[in-house]
Amino acid sequence: MKYLSVLSLASVSLAFDLGAFLHPQQNVLSDDTFLLSSQFDQLTRQASDGYKYYTELTQQEIEQSDSKELLQNLDSLKDQFVIRFSNWNGLDPRNSILKNAKNLGLDIWEVSNAHKFIDVKCTKEEALELVQTVQQSCSNDDRYEVNLMIEDLPQAIFETLDVAETEELAEDDGEVEMTGGIFFKRYRRLDSIYKWFDILVETYPDVLSVEWIGQTFEGRDIKALRISGHKSNDEAIKTVVITGGIHAREWISISTVCYIISNLLSDYEKGKKKVTMYLDNLDFLFLPVMNPDGYDYSWKTERLWRKNRQETYHPRCFGLDIDHSFNFHFTKGDDSPCSEEYSGEGAFESLESYAWDNYLNQTRHRHPIYAYIDLHSYAEEVLYPYAYSCTEMPRDEENLLELAYGLSQAVRLRSGKVYSVLSACEDRGADLLPSMGAGSALDYMYHNKAYWAFVLKLRDSGSRGFLLPSKYIVPVGDEIYASVKYFADFLLNPDN
Repeated sequence: MKYLSVLSLASVSLAFDLGAFLHPQQNVLSDDTFLLSSQFDQLTRQASDGYKYYTELTQQEIEQSDSKELLQNLDSLKDQFVIRFSNWNGLDPRNSILKNAKNLGLDIWEVSNAHKFIDVKCTKEEALELVQTVQQSCSNDDRYEVNLMIEDLPQAIFETLDVAETEELAEDDGEVEMTGGIFFKRYRRLDSIYKWFDILVETYPDVLSVEWIGQTFEGRDIKALRISGHKSNDEAIKTVVITGGIHAREWISISTVCYIISNLLSDYEKGKKKVTMYLDNLDFLFLPVMNPDGYDYSWKTERLWRKNRQETYHPRCFGLDIDHSFNFHFTKGDDSPCSEEYSGEGAFESLESYAWDNYLNQTRHRHPIYAYIDLHSYAEEVLYPYAYSCTEMPRDEENLLELAYGLSQAVRLRSGKVYSVLSACEDRGADLLPSMGAGSALDYMYHNKAYWAFVLKLRDSGSRGFLLPSKYIVPVGDEIYASVKYFADFLLNPDN
């Protein structure tokens, strides 16, 4: 007898035994749909320890918050959920899930081939339709599991805002503290991050400078930080570039770039030998928030916003996916401007990718880029080029793989977390839908600018996805800082 169950991740997940179906169109589908529907009806909605429930906010608290509009809209998301398909036994189930989710216009949060899961945000009705459609398109031997991953989306969003009952977490963002112990207790808004930049420059004027990359559609500055302990113009000096926040909702990527900056400066000030060697012999360029408009919008209006906020040809649909807009194997996809992955009508149409390309081409820096790391969330993976093709092999593949496994090992030695290593095309599903890997920052940087390039997809692979609680900012920062130091060691001593 075939059965279906959708449970929270804290419960045991049951697998689809599709092999028991002889006639998948018969009434047994209705029975399965009923079982799925009954699980949705048994949802539990409660706050995590240390948080109030979002509906307990007073009107005064909402009115005084910079996230007023977002908080007012939370209740409209109570019928939205995140479901996870996982542990498929071959490519056919994965392909069916991806194609059908895309055909239904659903928000595919994450595709992890390494960990074998696909997360999809949808309503109960959309979930039932997707499960039924996948079920009908799979063969008798295909097996997979489906779980209800996030059953209370408004509360999960609310808890990333840190609108907490404790005064410590509800501190005024107007007074930005530089010290890691305070600054990294919570996620920070764009204005606070830029104020923090200014404090750092005042504190470390000899090694740190702010560089202007360009402006966004809404007129916000795109700012980078350059760190070096030398004044050399020697072309042998290698540059390390680390970016984050290309997708607005991936807050942990932004906090992690900032954490690396903070620790490099702090360790340099303490005279730690390795970090002193790094800054005396390398340049570091950090771009924590590549998508300032989108990031600000994700704080104030829509927490799960992904794209920038640029106008499109559709008057009601804003935003381009910056990470599909670079001029390397750019593909004008079939997606409408309303889609989360809309790439635009031409390469570099997004002002952020255009500004970044212009900055790299026209600035006076003589030092070549040897290392590029683009931080994303989520899935705990190290990805190497290419994203656009699974058949095109990268140059120096042996060293790329060695470096990728070294980055993963550095994380594991620091925290015990295992970051899987795979090609970006596999991660993006470009083997199935080529447009999903087109025009990426990774491929553009690797092909045009950087000798070695990687995407690090940060935590988690568990139950929160993009909505990782702020208590993980420091642990994630620690493990990625370890991987950056490994990369720096490699650059300075490539034969060791």
